[in-house]
Amino acid sequence: MTRLPGPTRRALLAAPLLPAAARAQDGYPSRPVTLVVPWAPGGTTDILARALAEPLRLALGQPVVAENRSGASGNIGSAVVARAAPDGHVLLFATMSTHAMNAALMKDMPFDGVEDFTPVALLAFVLNTMVVHPAVPARSVAEFIAYAKANPGKLSYASAGPGSTNHLCAAMFCRMAGIEMVHVPYRGGAPAVLDTVGGQVQLFFSAGTQTLPHVREGRLRLLAVTEARRSALLPEVPTVAETLPGYAMAVWYGVLGPKGMAPPLVARLNAEINRALLLPEIRDRMAAIGVEVTQETPAAFGARMRADAAEWGQAIRSLGITAGDS
Repeated sequence: MTRLPGPTRRALLAAPLLPAAARAQDGYPSRPVTLVVPWAPGGTTDILARALAEPLRLALGQPVVAENRSGASGNIGSAVVARAAPDGHVLLFATMSTHAMNAALMKDMPFDGVEDFTPVALLAFVLNTMVVHPAVPARSVAEFIAYAKANPGKLSYASAGPGSTNHLCAAMFCRMAGIEMVHVPYRGGAPAVLDTVGGQVQLFFSAGTQTLPHVREGRLRLLAVTEARRSALLPEVPTVAETLPGYAMAVWYGVLGPKGMAPPLVARLNAEINRALLLPEIRDRMAAIGVEVTQETPAAFGARMRADAAEWGQAIRSLGITAGDS
């Protein structure tokens, strides 16, 4: 009689584990999922996170709770997720600034913004704008540069704080344009945009979620967007790069998990999130506030994070900016 080859010892040892792993995967989520928002309520991050929570709840069959854990430029909430179990029950609604910029701005980081997290899904890009107070006699980027050169050190720009994307946008703009302006930092974007509307400062680079309502009412003048290409949301608005070649700032949002999440779990979450982003009510709601939803694989998102961390780290060091600068 011919003896058929039997299973190896390794196969026998592994066999009982495979169904158990499959059952664990099929059982996700076994309790409510927390989506940590590392910024205060009411901002773009919070709005998009809460819009995503409901379709995810329907897809996953468990409550998805958006929880604000703000502070330290996104570091406090992000650190909570970095320390969480990698089982998909605690996720992070991440922003580019925390994971691609903070390491170059701050001496003592509680985590590595790239290596201590699992990329799950890229969500959206926020339309980033260059606006001025209407009293400024400039209707284009070139005219503003000429006006600033004629008034060196007399104009000011607002930011949401030292090292913020607003600060980096303006500092990079001043260097590339060869102009001098005074930096006026605020404790967040809301007071910064209000003082720009009030004329206390002349220039502000910020998300369209903050600036476009004032532009529509004539309280601010929109000169350009900061992305490398014109936005499909405002195709008639030029980019800064059309005047200053090479200038670009594109701000993304994404979902991250703790380091070490299982690939099948990441793939499932990526698929469910991408499906939610295709819903017309989410896409239209985001477009109305200047947010363009997008989709990317976890691997591509991880590559983007690494590339942005390297690029912005170099840019920040070149500009000599730290989170303690004024």
